[in-house]
Amino acid sequence: MRIAVASGKGGTGKTTIATSLALSLAIEVSAPLPIFVDCDVEAPNAHLFLKPHLEQSRPVGIMIPVVDDAKCTYCGKCAEVCAYHAIAVLGRKTLAFPQLCHGCGSCAIQCSEKAITEKLDPIGVIERGPSLAGIDFRRGVLNIGEPMAVPIIRELLRQVTPRPGQTVILDAPPGTSCPVVAAMRGADYLLLVTEPTPFGLHDLRLAAQVAGELGIPAGVIVNREDGDYPDLDLFCRSSGLPILMRIPFERAIAEGIAQGRPLAEIRPEYIAAFQKLFWQITDSQIRQRAQE
Repeated sequence: MRIAVASGKGGTGKTTIATSLALSLAIEVSAPLPIFVDCDVEAPNAHLFLKPHLEQSRPVGIMIPVVDDAKCTYCGKCAEVCAYHAIAVLGRKTLAFPQLCHGCGSCAIQCSEKAITEKLDPIGVIERGPSLAGIDFRRGVLNIGEPMAVPIIRELLRQVTPRPGQTVILDAPPGTSCPVVAAMRGADYLLLVTEPTPFGLHDLRLAAQVAGELGIPAGVIVNREDGDYPDLDLFCRSSGLPILMRIPFERAIAEGIAQGRPLAEIRPEYIAAFQKLFWQITDSQIRQRAQE
């Protein structure tokens, strides 16, 4: 099963939830050790809580066009086919803009003169190694200044091949943009982490909309709860989103997180709570498949 942990905005505690869920499942002796994938490639921080020993690293890039001016006839077909305006023909000069290129290869295919070849442009790395409790930890890291996170996320997930019965925990990027969709796609269940504030509710609405459009069942975890916030409960009820867990706003938890300690360590009672949460999700998936 693939469980993606997401949030409509940064700072809600998404990584706190994802890492503690993984640690709690690692303690569950009846199940294989989980795979943890940090898909927040622009600002990965799950390693601060899971303390992995990264043993493998390899670059990831996209293929960008290289124009041979000696062969180019400046016909403009390459520019016409590029949906991202990453190549342009200006008089007797063909210009390529690597930062706009999505690596689709259409320009090279359309070039009848074979004047366009492609070269690999490294944009980041993917890394892997064992972490706390034997969790198989993977992450992607986007190079500073690179604009596109999706190719790294896709390559990161392409290499995840769980064994039968092995759970994959995906720590998705925050927000609702293309990298988030890339991380969510293919997940069996979404845990949407929110906070009981107007800003948190606004972004939860957006994240829930993405979940609905992708057709992925979802539930909500309310983090840093400090008193009642009826609007949040009303939205979840009206949207059919179960609230699966509520984590209080406590100084001890905040201090522990700031020290790089996972919630399951700060409050060990949450280990059983996360294990119960996992089996709730599993049971809901079994019922859904039975109805289909």
